[in-house]
Amino acid sequence: MTQVSTPHDEFFKRVFSQQDAAHSFVANYSPLEINALFDLEGLRIDRDSFVDDELRPHHSDILYSVTLRDGGEGYVYVLFEHKSYPDRRVAFQLLRYIVRIWERQRERKEELRPIFPIVVYHGKRKWNYPLDFASLVTGLPEEMRPYVPDYSYQLCDLSQYSDEVIIGTVYLQMALLLLKYASSDEFYKLSGIMELFESLLESDRQTALSFFESMLRYISGARDESDAEVRRAIEEAFPAGGELMETILERWAERGFQRGLEQGVQQGLERGVQQGLERGVQQGLERGVQQGKREGVREGLLAGIKLALKLRFGSEGLRLLPEIYKIEDVDVLRAIHEGLEMVNTLDELTLIYRPGGDDGD
Repeated sequence: MTQVSTPHDEFFKRVFSQQDAAHSFVANYSPLEINALFDLEGLRIDRDSFVDDELRPHHSDILYSVTLRDGGEGYVYVLFEHKSYPDRRVAFQLLRYIVRIWERQRERKEELRPIFPIVVYHGKRKWNYPLDFASLVTGLPEEMRPYVPDYSYQLCDLSQYSDEVIIGTVYLQMALLLLKYASSDEFYKLSGIMELFESLLESDRQTALSFFESMLRYISGARDESDAEVRRAIEEAFPAGGELMETILERWAERGFQRGLEQGVQQGLERGVQQGLERGVQQGLERGVQQGKREGVREGLLAGIKLALKLRFGSEGLRLLPEIYKIEDVDVLRAIHEGLEMVNTLDELTLIYRPGGDDGD
């Protein structure tokens, strides 16, 4: 199976595959009545993924096997939603993943175990969709409801959690705060993480330093700015970091810049780097990288949108291109590109980027 990795996916897997963080998350973010069923001392992390390759840029998942207090066995399935906007169809995708877990049990000739699903979301907009599958079925007569499959999922909407109610181990709190703010306009609020970091540094220096480097890599990948701009934002967000922060930033800058040159996620970035190198001026290099990266990301998204419009809606869909080509905001283009996988009509698509469409279903 081809694995598609994103900064969100890598950071999520790193955090939620850590035993203490996994234990703390399930203990603190499950409803009390569900948590009371679990004996979390026996929690085990399953390394398999059940997400389709084509949806991996939008979803990450992890499966925990837990012992029930009555002696039985069950699962906790955590789905991380990468999208920057809520997706009402996530209940459908989640059901597919749950069925795949059960299919694996059948292949092993095991009895089907109960599965408790949690969706973790960190987008800017509030998740305002129902949390049950049956709500996706339109025009459902009450008489037919018993014959329609249904289930509900637990939602962890980080965008609606105040920092004070984000709890758990220090490691988990830092990770959830980072997911909440890393790609938002309120990035500066991450400064509150420094107190947690200093606490972890005192108790487990190696884990603290490893986490902080992971955090910097994630921030670099999750934000659209150049490396220099990201570094500047980090320094402003963590003014109390002192010499330790400076040392980590220097080491990250050296590794991150070299990695960026080698990976070159799009043609525009490569062009920008080349222009900067030819001028032989560091300032020009940084400008070239920044400009090339943004232009390349935008060009790549526009090409993907054009192809998806043609495949989904034919010549009728292509009529939207002149309007879409005028959009400079990369986040809006990314939302259009993601939305093309889910929308059924062109009117639904235009709600993503036209004024007044933010609150539509």
